[in-house]
Amino acid sequence: MGNWQAKWRRIWALTRKESRQVLRDPSSVAIGIVFPLMMILLFGYGISLDVTRVTVAVVDNDASSDSAALVGAFRLSPNFVVRTTRSMSEATGLMLDRQVDGILQIPSDFDRRRHADGADVQIIVNGSDANQARIMQAYAAGPVAAWSAADPSVASSGAVMVVDRLWFNEADDSHYFLVPGLIVLVMTIIGAFLTAMVVAREWERGTLEALFVTPMRPGEFLVSKFIPYFALGMIGFALCFLAGKFLFHVPLRGSMLLLCLASIVYLVVALGIGLLVSTLVKSQFLASQLAMLLTFLPAMMLSGFIYDLRSMPVVIRGITYALPARYAVTLLQTLYLAGDVDGVIWLNTGVLALMAALLILATRLATRKRLA
Repeated sequence: MGNWQAKWRRIWALTRKESRQVLRDPSSVAIGIVFPLMMILLFGYGISLDVTRVTVAVVDNDASSDSAALVGAFRLSPNFVVRTTRSMSEATGLMLDRQVDGILQIPSDFDRRRHADGADVQIIVNGSDANQARIMQAYAAGPVAAWSAADPSVASSGAVMVVDRLWFNEADDSHYFLVPGLIVLVMTIIGAFLTAMVVAREWERGTLEALFVTPMRPGEFLVSKFIPYFALGMIGFALCFLAGKFLFHVPLRGSMLLLCLASIVYLVVALGIGLLVSTLVKSQFLASQLAMLLTFLPAMMLSGFIYDLRSMPVVIRGITYALPARYAVTLLQTLYLAGDVDGVIWLNTGVLALMAALLILATRLATRKRLA
């Protein structure tokens, strides 16, 4: 009993010491609290995958009532801003100057051909951004369909209308997709980047040698390093969750308890990576670079946070299975958008729990109470 009391006293003393170190270090507070707030505002208000209010130059070579009605349908669409031009050369010049994103060209025989065997209109989009070009092409079908449906001659012919519906993201808002990934990114930064430097900092300052002469055990040392940054990571999680709920109105369709559990498991994984790097490397600079290379960049580029994993080459897609962020992003996006899908939730949580156990074991084995 006395040994356990002494153990917990040592852990408590070391944890208090590390917590004070965190609070006294402006960089830790900045990365743990200020940086998540900046990322929330940046991703929430500065970055969006939605394509809205694109400017289209209209070249109406027909100048008929039908062509005017079609242009009016584009004006009424929330996705387009219409700019009328007199000629195709003028519209082309505007696109070259990046003043418009696309061109709608109506041929001179549009009205006559529409009442005969069907007319065509041309949509030209700027393909510099391939993603935006594809979305614009899909959007352009909307006003044309709306105009056709409103025309009595078309409606009377018994045309089949397609009624589409979006599942899991009815608002068609990219924030629904970004906020879960942002939570993963913030916990990656706090968990891995900050803890990657804690042991290296002790080496550089020479304080670790003083700790070696105490009755401290390696496990107690690691626990004392783990607890303050775990608390800091959960603060980052809470900030992201509250921002998603109250600033961007992203619904949580799954269980709040499961969301917290998934976030805790992933945070333990991130802390394990950071502590393992910090244990193996005695330079803060090198430790921070390794943490960035091993955690932040993969979490940003190869987790499915922004880019669809299915579009990646097979080799790269295979590498992503070794990245914890892949499972965390899938897990949180499912909880936010689809709800408690047991097959997805427990599989990904189990993989993350296994990774956490292996990382903690590796860190413990790599931690030795020695100077060399």
